[in-house]
Amino acid sequence: MRHQNTLDLAHTTLVIIDMQEAFRAKMSDFAETAARIALVAHAAQLLGTPLIVTEQYPRGLGATADEIKTVLPASLEVIEKTAFSSCGAQEFIQRLESAGARHVLVCGIEAHICVNQTTHDLLARGFQVHLLTDCITARTAENKEIAFAKMQQSGALPSSTEMALFELMRDARHEQFKAIQKLIK
Repeated sequence: MRHQNTLDLAHTTLVIIDMQEAFRAKMSDFAETAARIALVAHAAQLLGTPLIVTEQYPRGLGATADEIKTVLPASLEVIEKTAFSSCGAQEFIQRLESAGARHVLVCGIEAHICVNQTTHDLLARGFQVHLLTDCITARTAENKEIAFAKMQQSGALPSSTEMALFELMRDARHEQFKAIQKLIK
């Protein structure tokens, strides 16, 4: 039997929040974080997991990082927003609902602003939020730490790339196990 705090492949959606080019020079771990998010986005597609990507004011902050854009489906429409919480964009909530999401894998930037507010709004709407802690960053370590503490105290669950992907597959006999293992190793 699956524990309620583990991911359910049929009801999970990956959300990539505001991982935009303007932040590259401001975050020391931007490239590494973008590479891990690209890996998760690629694996999510192999697993058939829906993806939602947001961009905060793209005219000023640029588009999603190239590392991530190259693995996204060509048909994916990025949601542009001005609200810090992705839930401030009606289309965001509509996509989660149409995907049948109950579990939301969250990654992106910045931990203490857009990720924090989105996470709290998702929790308030009854979604279970799994924070991909190795795929979330901020300009300072202090802001990242306090954001993780606050989100977890509010009910978000800490996770990581490997933890999430193996929870989604559940078994080494999963048809995408070898492909995902190759991505990770």
